Amino acid sequence: MKIRDDFILRKISDSYVVVPVGKAVVDFRGMVNLNESGALLFKTLQNGADEKELVRVLLNEYDVDKSVAEKDVKNFLSKVKDAGIFE
Repeated sequence: MKIRDDFILRKISDSYVVVPVGKAVVDFRGMVNLNESGALLFKTLQNGADEKELVRVLLNEYDVDKSVAEKDVKNFLSKVKDAGIFE
């Protein structure tokens, strides 16, 4: 899985947002708000990570149970897919 190159992550104050650039601006009007863990997953996806790697990243970064990390990753991936920002 990989995030399309025409979406970028930006930190604004204490929040993270994903915004379209280039041609994506025409098709995607708006932005996606992310928390800190969502931003971490987004950055990891930019490098082409798979679902298992995303879970590993959460487990390494946060004190969270594996089942919670797996659920959070599935939820995150669902939202990213719905937003249409995968290649």
